[in-house]
Amino acid sequence: MAFELIAALIAAFALGGLAHLLRKLSGQRLPKWSVSAAAALGLIGTTIWLEYDWFNRVSAELPEGVEVVWKADEVMALRPWTMIAPLTTRFVAMDTRGIAQHPNNADLRMAKLFNFGRWRPVTNALMVIDCAGRRQVLVSEGVEITNEGTLQGAEWVNAPEGDGFQAAACKAA
Repeated sequence: MAFELIAALIAAFALGGLAHLLRKLSGQRLPKWSVSAAAALGLIGTTIWLEYDWFNRVSAELPEGVEVVWKADEVMALRPWTMIAPLTTRFVAMDTRGIAQHPNNADLRMAKLFNFGRWRPVTNALMVIDCAGRRQVLVSEGVEITNEGTLQGAEWVNAPEGDGFQAAACKAA
């Protein structure tokens, strides 16, 4: 967050300074407000660029074997430019290096998930994926997988076509 604030302030100062220089070189032909407008444009433009680049920056830093399986592109009324190009504000990554197979049911896999959100701390969760049944469930308190590989304490959720959780977990083991 501090990096983004500093980057926005530097952009505002640079564009404001450039407009001030152009105003001096033009013999004061540019209006005084052009300096403030250029600084504001630098501040707002940098902020928008940093918002859109957040997903690319964070997902590029994921270690090998941790892959993005879902992302949320959102449209927000207070950011009207998102109506043209939606903004990625959340995503989930799966650690495919540590996927565990059930010892008595090879179609059941358990994977660790990492939930990333803009301006939010990273949280993690466990998910059980049934590759044969194309279904999955988030593990929470009270959820158990028996020795036979049956689920107790929760309901399976059917995976939609092209589900990233299924694809990543079922190719991995």
